[in-house]
Amino acid sequence: MLIYDIRFLFIYMFFVGNLIFVSKNKHLLVVLLSLEFIVLSIFFFFLVLLMFIDYDMYMLMVFLVFSVCEGSLGLSILVSMIRSHGNDYFQSFSML
Repeated sequence: MLIYDIRFLFIYMFFVGNLIFVSKNKHLLVVLLSLEFIVLSIFFFFLVLLMFIDYDMYMLMVFLVFSVCEGSLGLSILVSMIRSHGNDYFQSFSML
């Protein structure tokens, strides 16, 4: 019964992260943090799932490598936007 409660906790974390991602945000940093929260919830779900079926944890390391690369890429884009525009507001730069 405990595994079902944990699974619903990760599904709840995933949907809260998606809700924050799709809501109207003024700052790019909030969007990047919500993406990292989604990745973290997926990582914890995979961790519990792989521990439940006694599978090798090698794929979790690959997933962590890609999520760290995604986070560093997002931070580098944030720094370049702050240097070029002076802030991280979505309204201050054009998406074209």
